[in-house]
Amino acid sequence: MDELVSLVSQKTGLSEDKARSAVQVVIEHLKGRLPAPLASQLDSYLSGGGGTTTASGLTDAVGGLFNKS
Repeated sequence: MDELVSLVSQKTGLSEDKARSAVQVVIEHLKGRLPAPLASQLDSYLSGGGGTTTASGLTDAVGGLFNKS
């Protein structure tokens, strides 16, 4: 999650603390909207337990859920 926080901080100019708060709000929102198995995968990715632990990898993984034909 630290990499994602850093990315948000760089892209938005927010302090690391504010970026972390923003990321946490978005993550909690996503977890509330995603089916339980996907929400737990999101937790796994963010804690480094999944196969994709970088922010870009997480973006690809989550983006792939919505780009299915």
